Amino acid sequence: MTDTLSPLDAALRQPMMLGLFLPIQQGAWSPSLAPRETSWTFDYNARCTVMAENLGFDLVFGLAQWMGKGGYGGEMKFRENATDPLLVTAGLAAITKRILLVSTVHILYGWHPLHLAKFGATISEMSGGRWGLNMVTGYKKSEFEMFGLDQIEHDHRYVMADEFVTMMKRLWAEDENLTHHGQFYKMNDAFIAPKPAGAKCILVNASSSGAGLAYAVKHSDLIFVTSPAGANLDRACEALPAHTAKIKAAAKDMGRDVKILLNPHVICQETEEEAWAQYHSILNNADPVAAQNFYQTFTGGDQASWRGATKDDWTVGGNVHIVGTPAQVVDGFKRLQAAGIDGVQVNFYDFIPDLTFFGERVLPLMRQAGLRLDTPLAAAA
Repeated sequence: MTDTLSPLDAALRQPMMLGLFLPIQQGAWSPSLAPRETSWTFDYNARCTVMAENLGFDLVFGLAQWMGKGGYGGEMKFRENATDPLLVTAGLAAITKRILLVSTVHILYGWHPLHLAKFGATISEMSGGRWGLNMVTGYKKSEFEMFGLDQIEHDHRYVMADEFVTMMKRLWAEDENLTHHGQFYKMNDAFIAPKPAGAKCILVNASSSGAGLAYAVKHSDLIFVTSPAGANLDRACEALPAHTAKIKAAAKDMGRDVKILLNPHVICQETEEEAWAQYHSILNNADPVAAQNFYQTFTGGDQASWRGATKDDWTVGGNVHIVGTPAQVVDGFKRLQAAGIDGVQVNFYDFIPDLTFFGERVLPLMRQAGLRLDTPLAAAA
């Protein structure tokens, strides 16, 4: 293969992109007290990231969390401790060489485009062009109030975000001072250098609503989607084809080609019985207060995502559950690919042992099934 591919282009050549959803929040995705060693600390997440890179994963991804004391509550104080993904990816840039590093930023929580353009370009330089930004607007009233802000109406958030990201992209691409007096943001003779690799950073978005998807297909390279039908794999694979086709058609209408990713929670063991035993252990050991608060928060806002998920779905975590043997997990990935999914951003319950088993038993079968190339493609140095 050519050695002049950008880091993103190298990842996009894979038949199915493969990412790891980092557990940078206490309890990760699962408000359960079942035994595990998963940790929110930087050291633990650095170990996960290096392991994922060595296994050939294309990207790691961290979400952003703004919680009050006690997090989602319960005995475990679910997600009370949560590190910042922007700073975590900056740290990961120094200990990795190939894997893409994507961090989430709530761009409407007091940010200015010039700040984020500068920070993004800096991490791009630190990582050799491997940094990506998941541009979210936020939807929780409590989060806006943390920053002394009033909650912004749903569709209006995307009008503001469009101006924000347009200005940020111009700061990355243009080589002259930029003056802009827009509806929401102003700057006079603004400039950043160095520029990010490829004239912009990798842009990512997770959207489901009409306004959100219009914004995403305009700006994003990668779009995270949720299953409209909840976490059950059969129902998800029935509902996703129409959803993914709509997104790709909207991008094509704008002359763009986007890749669609989804985050499945993978529970994989040598036997199907062992896998389902782990699934039921997570549910049977749910922290009832944390699980209820987590479920109510994500189904009670004005966002369109997650509406089909049940409280049990939220307790296990992730968006679609893939439970079974290594062969059954790979079959699940193939079904998602047939439903229009270009990549999976997996999360686990006990990350390091589950990731180790995934690398040993699932990845070889993914290569045999044509979902992964034998070795990661080279990117430009």
